[in-house]
Formats: sequence, C-alpha cells, structure tokens
Amino acid sequence: MRLGPILAAAAVATLAAACGKPQDSASSSPDAPAATAPAAPELSDADKQAILASYPAPYNTADLANGKSKFALCQSCHTIAPGGANMTGPNLHGIFGKKSASNPDFKYSDALKNAGWVWDASHLDQWLEKPMTYLPGTKMSFAGLKEAKDRADLIAYLMVETGHKAK
Repeated sequence: MRLGPILAAAAVATLAAACGKPQDSASSSPDAPAATAPAAPELSDADKQAILASYPAPYNTADLANGKSKFALCQSCHTIAPGGANMTGPNLHGIFGKKSASNPDFKYSDALKNAGWVWDASHLDQWLEKPMTYLPGTKMSFAGLKEAKDRADLIAYLMVETGHKAK
C-alpha cells in the first residue's frame, strides 16, 4: 500500500479547508490562466534592499526573509506574481493603491465590496492582525498575525514582491 498519494490528498484537503471554498469559478474554466504566471525577472538581494530602503519606516528596515516566511501562511490562498492566478483568495500583485474588492475576476464578500478603502500599509496591517475582527463578514478565514514586527515584515515583503513604488 502506497501512502504518499493519500497523504498528499489529505494535505491538499486540509489546506483547502483552512482557506474556505474557492470563490473564483473562472479559475477552473479551460480559458482561465494557468495556476502560475510566467516568472518576472528576479530581483537581486541588492535590488530588493534598495527598494526596501525607499519605503517609509518601519518598512524600510523590515526583515524580508521573515516577511517571506510569513507569506508562506498566505500562499496556499494567494499568488503575488504579475498576472498570477486567483485562488481561494485573489492575486495580490499590485494591491497597494487599489480599491478594496477591485479585482474583476474574483468574487469578494459583500463586506469587502462595501469597505470602500484603498489598500495601503495601514489597512493591510490592521487586516493582517485579524481579518474577521477588522472587517466582520469577510470570507477570509486567516486567523491573523499577532506580532506587529511580523506584520511589518510581511507588508514590506509584499511591497517589494508586488511592485509597490514608494511615493
């Protein structure tokens, strides 16, 4: 008896249950984009540090490695690559400066559709602390990140990796 496929199926089922049911029926259609978009040119560590330094405090001194490790909690539901697929959650590339619930190819909760804010570091920080408390009625079942440093590191990582330009 081979347990590998059984364990893999159980892991996929567990991840799917943790994020909720898929909300984007278009992603399963034959015309939907592939699960992974073509890779963008990889930034060097020096490039990433230069971009990071252009951000306001506390993001300009964030730990990108910790931010990347915290994003591991998000990547079962979200992609961040340009043109990346929507999954249980929407693709997050270019999220900074966008109005909440503005991805036309994703089915958002009514709560997020009616939020009416523009995603910035402040909103994202409050959201990541505990989404269901910050916005009652959201479909995002993520428990949140308690530590402010972890949230700042994750936000800085997302800024760098999703193409956010400092103003």
